[in-house]
Amino acid sequence: MQTLKHHFLLAMPHLEDPNFAGSLSYLCDHDDNGTMGVIVNRPLDLTLDALFEQLDIDDEESPHRDAPVYYGGPVHKDRGFILHRGSSQSWDSSIQVADDIALTTSMDMLHALGSGRGPDEFLVCLGCSGWEAGQLESEIKDNAWLTVEGRADILFEVPPEQRLNAAAGILGIDLNLMSREAGHS
Repeated sequence: MQTLKHHFLLAMPHLEDPNFAGSLSYLCDHDDNGTMGVIVNRPLDLTLDALFEQLDIDDEESPHRDAPVYYGGPVHKDRGFILHRGSSQSWDSSIQVADDIALTTSMDMLHALGSGRGPDEFLVCLGCSGWEAGQLESEIKDNAWLTVEGRADILFEVPPEQRLNAAAGILGIDLNLMSREAGHS
């Protein structure tokens, strides 16, 4: 099985599921047991400062207080998933997704971000997206998704509203020109 770990998952224009319509997901894990990722182009009406306040984390030293918090997906909406550049070795509950991208789910990362000691490039997501074994592959065959290898620059340097089109651009595709009708040949 070819892994989709460290790939973008682009929602096709005809995908109408409100959880995923118009979404760009970054896949953090994909194996025989299923797939897990986070949506990276849906900022919530919530800043890191407000999240820190809810969690009683002191953020007086944080240069990231105004950073948006993202809707990561419909699964575990009460949990934080922090996608960041760098190594997973410095943080608890962290996995290395690609050479320069890790996913951390521990409070030590949030405390570090609050005190200005965390990574400079990160996305804090509430919730994640998950697919059972074979489910995502079936949805791809049904033309619900496109996939392309992930890139850190799109995750951390491109504004959220431009990330989906930037990922489609890797494939040479303009999603705005695609039909909303699904088809099979």
